[in-house]
Amino acid sequence: MAFIRTQEKLKILADAAKYDVSCSSSGSKRSNASKGLGDATGMGICHSYTEDGRCVSLLKILLTNHCIFDCAYCVTRKSNDIKRAAFQVQEVVDLTINFYRRNYIEGLFLSSGIFKSADYTMERLVAVAKKLRTEEKFNGYIHLKSIPGASDELMKEAGLYADRLSVNIEIPTREGLKLLAPEKNREDFIKPMIKVKNEIIQYKSEKKLIKSTPLFAPGGQSTQMIIGASGESDQQIMWTSNYFYKKFDLKRVYYSGYIPISYDSRLPQIGTEVPMLRENRLYQTDWLMRFYGFEVHEILNEAHQNLDLDVDPKLGWALRNLEYFPVDVNTADQRMLARIPGVGMKSVYKIIQARRFKRLNWEHLQRIGIAINRAKYFLVCASQDFERRDLTGPQLKSLILQNTTSKYQKTLSPQMNLFE
Repeated sequence: MAFIRTQEKLKILADAAKYDVSCSSSGSKRSNASKGLGDATGMGICHSYTEDGRCVSLLKILLTNHCIFDCAYCVTRKSNDIKRAAFQVQEVVDLTINFYRRNYIEGLFLSSGIFKSADYTMERLVAVAKKLRTEEKFNGYIHLKSIPGASDELMKEAGLYADRLSVNIEIPTREGLKLLAPEKNREDFIKPMIKVKNEIIQYKSEKKLIKSTPLFAPGGQSTQMIIGASGESDQQIMWTSNYFYKKFDLKRVYYSGYIPISYDSRLPQIGTEVPMLRENRLYQTDWLMRFYGFEVHEILNEAHQNLDLDVDPKLGWALRNLEYFPVDVNTADQRMLARIPGVGMKSVYKIIQARRFKRLNWEHLQRIGIAINRAKYFLVCASQDFERRDLTGPQLKSLILQNTTSKYQKTLSPQMNLFE
């Protein structure tokens, strides 16, 4: 009977956890040196990929889907008529160990609805991680969702047992949060982030002096925003991301397209398509900010508040700034090479290394692996051919789209049919 009840809980609470998309490689280096269970070195999250290309998985569940809040966008809001369930601390520990021993998972992703209070809930999340580490000697990956408003003491303890901590800010702006979750305060989301950031800095400093200093959230912290629920522009979303990256040194910001689950008049109605393409463009923009040297205002500003859906943001920027092109790949610096559409950072490094030995032509660039179908309009090399032919931005865009296919083709505007 107990087994059947646990199965039922698992079904309910695993399904409720699917709306949290904060899943990625952890960056943790928690090695197994005590003949315990598991090893988090290079491991990551459920059905994600580590830096060396391995696919990994984990048990992804809520501790409970009971919640004291009534956020309009949340499936576990207190007014929603759904089946409720709650795990005991030991049940989650036992599930994690049993699943790990059967080679089903490599770690745990544990979140929760908020029941009674933030501290009451966070205390139980920490208890799960502590039991796994100290009693079961589990060295696998553990990601805990920080509860908004949790005390500094609990956040410090959480970081000693978890590889990664994250608190979802949920809605990109204060105004949107006030509209859809009036019971919540933005400051309650910020408080745990500040504590984790400061503790990470302190523990890293101490580690340099005292080698026995324990790890503290070695995978850092992340957050998640719901996209399309509260009407923010892409500019507002990316300014928020930029703020959190710089202010709290986050590892990742995740963007989750809103899935209509409510007839609430404040939200997109049930049947509205999930903004998957918009979500993808935001991730691409995020990547450009973190690895390609772009600033938010270059891609999104008052004159261009939303991303183009039919072209990626780097190509969109290039089409609006043709005065910077063509770029000579044999003389340009790293910054400008990274801004050529179709040229990724790996290709940039290869170009810089290769041109030390010879001037590069189209054949060389193709072997390096750049996307010639886009890049050829924005660069020159050791060849007389240059493909732009003084085309305007719209003309060049049309030409590129004629030879481009996308998995999101069905979601694009009808005008795209003109270019097929």
